[in-house]
Parts: sequence; structure tokens; C-alpha cells
Amino acid sequence: MPAGAEPEKTAVAPAPASSQAVSPGGQHDFDWEIGNWKTRLKRRLHPLTGSNDWVEYEGTTTVRKVWDGAANLVELDVKGPAGRIEGLALRLYNPQSRQWSLNFANRAGGTLFVPTIGEFKNGRGEFYSHETLNERAILVRFVMSDITRDSARFEQSFSDDGGKTWEANWIAVDTRIP
Repeated sequence: MPAGAEPEKTAVAPAPASSQAVSPGGQHDFDWEIGNWKTRLKRRLHPLTGSNDWVEYEGTTTVRKVWDGAANLVELDVKGPAGRIEGLALRLYNPQSRQWSLNFANRAGGTLFVPTIGEFKNGRGEFYSHETLNERAILVRFVMSDITRDSARFEQSFSDDGGKTWEANWIAVDTRIP
């Protein structure tokens, strides 16, 4: 879960079971993202409350390959009127399930959130988890889309109705820094 949106920790959701990764074996699914990026993001202040109040941030994201692509480390550093977000993600590829676990943390909390689990299919990454927000059970979906060599879109959404409807609460667009 990206920094700033902080549901409580609970059990991980099962990810969709059948689909093929973008690259052979899947361990290189994130190779497109290695490098430095300019990040523009907006975060919903009060998710799943009916509020449409957002805050915006700008900064950078740095992505490093680890274990020949079977893992990577993401560092996010953005600032805006609501302050600064320093986030970290450790992404790990499981060759048996052919899925990734995305493990997020932010500097403010100092602990890892429940990992979102999923995979890439047709150039789009979808990752899911079960969490709680304000004592309510929710589903979390993290989607990577519109992926090109020089840009990508990231959206985290919450659902409190078992996935029938989703409300975006974190939208980021990254542009590669030459």
C-alpha cells in the first residue's frame, strides 16, 4: 500500500490464479521500471467516506533491480501542501506461483503493510489484499497501467462491498527522468 493511505494490517487476499506474466517466467516484469522517475500523485484524504477531497504531491521515484530482477526496491519521495511522503516498496517474485508480492512501508509508520499479491497480464499489473480501514474490512487493489518505456500510471483503490465497486484513493503518474 502506498505511503499515506494506512489501513490496519490483516490477512493477505488470494490473487487471481491463472494468467501469464508479461515476460518469460515473470521475474523480469518490472525491468521496464528500473531507473529514476518524476512522480506526480494525488491522494484522497478520507477514503470510503463519500469525501472527494484530494491532496497533490510531486517528487521522485527510484527503482533498483535486485536478484537479477526477481526483486526490486522502490523509493518514493514526494512533497505537497499536506507535507512529505517517503515511501518504500520491496517487490518479490515467487517463481512457484508466478506472482509478485508488493510490500509497502512509509517512513512515518516504520513498518511494512500487508503485501498486495498479483501479476502482470497483457501489460497491466493487478495486485490485491484484504485489509481493514477504520475498523472496516476492505479489499485493496493496486493497478499498474498505461505502461510505456517512459511513463506509467499507478492506482490504488479500496472496496468495502467485496469488490463490486472500487474507489480510487491513490493515483500516481511517473515520467522517466532522462
